[in-house]
Amino acid sequence: MAKKLRVAVLFGGRSGEHDVSLMSARSVLSVLDPERYEVTQIGITLDGEWFTGENAIESFEQGNGKNLNRVVLPGDPSHATAYEWKATEHGEVLRKLADIDVFFPVLHGPFGEDGTIQGLFEMADVAYVGAGVAGSSVGMDKGIFKDVMRANGIPIVDSILVLRAEIENEMDAVIAKAEAMGTYPLFTKPANLGSSVGISKCNSRSDLAEGLMDAARFDRRILIESGVKDVREVEVSVLGNENPEASVCGEILPSREFYSYESKYIDGTSGLLIPSPLPEEVSAEIREYAIRAYKAIDCAGMARADFFVEKETNRIFLNELNTLPGFTSISMYPKLWQASGLAYPQLVDRLIELALERKAQRDRTERRRTE
Repeated sequence: MAKKLRVAVLFGGRSGEHDVSLMSARSVLSVLDPERYEVTQIGITLDGEWFTGENAIESFEQGNGKNLNRVVLPGDPSHATAYEWKATEHGEVLRKLADIDVFFPVLHGPFGEDGTIQGLFEMADVAYVGAGVAGSSVGMDKGIFKDVMRANGIPIVDSILVLRAEIENEMDAVIAKAEAMGTYPLFTKPANLGSSVGISKCNSRSDLAEGLMDAARFDRRILIESGVKDVREVEVSVLGNENPEASVCGEILPSREFYSYESKYIDGTSGLLIPSPLPEEVSAEIREYAIRAYKAIDCAGMARADFFVEKETNRIFLNELNTLPGFTSISMYPKLWQASGLAYPQLVDRLIELALERKAQRDRTERRRTE
């Protein structure tokens, strides 16, 4: 009988997307085949504390961690596994939790998909699902991401980046700079957040001031984007390491003014067209742009690419690349792969395989100079 792979699923995290992470993790955990995997659940609180225990996901959902134990992952390759911090009659001790083969972070937002936890995984020299440090951090920071897309000739919406300090001290100057891009509507968003948290559609100067202040609650870097009028919102899922593949395109029919947090995760009221009824040549171009963007930031494992398409001209704009997209039951990433012939359980299996392949590639890199 083949040995089971030991997979640690991480969820929660220190971000405004903590609750979304719990929803995604619940879905991932539900399809991990117990015949193939030995699963360890690790939850991270909003304060950054790591905990484990039987059915930890349920404890996190209920906000009750009384029966959980603390976890430590040393950034030391000689101890490349997780340790449980337990209280004994002789005091607190560290005990090996398990020999983990693959870490599966289902963490959205800062400290989860921005390269920080990926850096810890790299230091510990462990296999992990998803993009590495560079791909994660560039994909997360919308300001830097757009600069990389411009450098690679991938069409994006006009935007400017401002700092929280500018908003707090020079609001009039920030508004003037934003209005110089073009007419309303404008969009304000934190540079380092996802799931539509902190995003505002601004139809006037007063809306813009409110949107900037709201976005500044979540990040010190704030993006202001021109609104592209009368567009279709199209998404495509990308999967792979060195030779990524793109799924069919899917189209969102927002139930609100834009594809908001509520319509993504709470009410699920936005309509989805999978595949999108775009002309075939437009869909092919979108898929090509998605793969080009994926490679440009050295992404790995997975990403969801979000586009705008002008209805009148079919002109394409890449909005963002999400390197740890939602995995809830209504999330586009798995839905698009299902429509492309890869069912949810097999998709999760493939992501774990890609993590092991990437680790094997890293192991080939020489760390010491030889004469």
